[in-house]
Amino acid sequence: MSKQKNNILLITSDQQHWDTIGLDNPEIQTPHLDRLTQEGMIFKRAYCPNPTCTPTRASIITGKFPSQHGAYSLGTKLLESQHTVGEDFLAAGYRTALVGKAHFQPLQGTDEFSSLESYPILQDLDFWRNFDQPFYGFEHVELARNHADEAHVGQHYAIWMEENDCTNWRDYFRPPTGNNKNQHHTWLIPERYHYNTWIAERTNTLINQYQQNDDNFFLWASFFDPHPPYLVPEPWDTMYDPEKLTIPSIVEGEHNRNPPHFQMTQQSNPDFSAWRESGKGIHGCHSHLHDPNQLAKNIAIYYGMISMMDCYIGKILDCLDAYGLAENTLVVFTSDHGHFYGHHGLTAKGPYHYEDLIRVPMIVRQPGRVPAGEVSNALQTLVDYAPTFLSSIGIDIPYQMTGIDQSQVWFGQQKTVRDHVIVENRHEPTTIHLKTCVTDRYKITVYYNREYGELFDLQEDPGEVNNLWNDQSSANLKADLIQKLLFAEMGKEPMPMPRIAGA
Repeated sequence: MSKQKNNILLITSDQQHWDTIGLDNPEIQTPHLDRLTQEGMIFKRAYCPNPTCTPTRASIITGKFPSQHGAYSLGTKLLESQHTVGEDFLAAGYRTALVGKAHFQPLQGTDEFSSLESYPILQDLDFWRNFDQPFYGFEHVELARNHADEAHVGQHYAIWMEENDCTNWRDYFRPPTGNNKNQHHTWLIPERYHYNTWIAERTNTLINQYQQNDDNFFLWASFFDPHPPYLVPEPWDTMYDPEKLTIPSIVEGEHNRNPPHFQMTQQSNPDFSAWRESGKGIHGCHSHLHDPNQLAKNIAIYYGMISMMDCYIGKILDCLDAYGLAENTLVVFTSDHGHFYGHHGLTAKGPYHYEDLIRVPMIVRQPGRVPAGEVSNALQTLVDYAPTFLSSIGIDIPYQMTGIDQSQVWFGQQKTVRDHVIVENRHEPTTIHLKTCVTDRYKITVYYNREYGELFDLQEDPGEVNNLWNDQSSANLKADLIQKLLFAEMGKEPMPMPRIAGA
């Protein structure tokens, strides 16, 4: 392996709350992520650009915001014409690969917008056995789409199970693909056939191949957990006692000053039809009322899913060590967005831009380059990953990328390069079209063509229970932050090329 270049290993979870790492949360065990934190730098103020999967994942590889690359919502597609960071790595002589969840395309395609991640292709195993095309800048992909026992199972994960003598894999998944609709909390699949095992095994196989061929690499190990359904195999299903866990809950009256769709989540049978202008479903626009005892059991499984995933992340880190690659591999761990498990009376995700949903865990490690054991409060956004990856190994950043190079912060040479981050969320033309601007202290959320919004002082009100949007004493602050949001929007306009002449 050439010591003149550095590798990039991106490890992501799916829908992981920002404080579910053992060093932050004493109720959960994540020894391998803790080790990564001790050997690198943990970032406490990292944010996703959109609190749903497709938009954020597309932002990671394009270095653009969802409103710029076009995959602005679930159910949209990242067009193949969009430039991705993998193309820059390939041009620089790197090997590029993704193992696990991509979700750059929807489960249903059309004649105009085809989708390789849609039915029936998704479950055409012969198609995926022979698939050898580049995929968004990745020369090699091994993909799957399901979370736990979802019926979406197929692609390379199903092929791997069959190759490992799990010919009855359909017994562990829901109909119509599988045969089992009765699993609850305990996933009956043996751990050796779990997708964590698959991702770690295949990631390590690729690292081995690259090491043997003296190739540098950009490799993304993309885990599916702890995204619901809450399901994990033995023994992880009993690792945590629900009665010993802290259960987040709503503060009485906290939604009284919030927009109407917040308040409706606390009704038993809310009517969200007026919010669904497109006729499509919207994540989070339903009743969030829940039984506290059931929620506690769900959290216990959620934590078990994280601890199991941590175990297999450890196997990947051990592989880097075994091949002597730790010092010249920049390892970045994060999640695509956060998760509600009772916070503010909410569950899962939706158009509710609390820190619990838009903030993500983030750790960066490279011995000798990233300061070990440091904690940073520098604002981070996953849009910055692509340009920072390129800068960290000396590749020029394309003009069309609108993310900011964070390498000086990651390597401890500068405290911060951002004074704000933007989070977008758009499902509908007007009703669910919102943008949030987060600064060191404040957060403001504006809704398109709506008079309501949110304004929180994160220093004085870290729990975000006191919405200052209509507070008269905060009117000047609100005006300043709206201007800040406007300037931030203008500042992130893409520059597809430099100015080359005066006229």
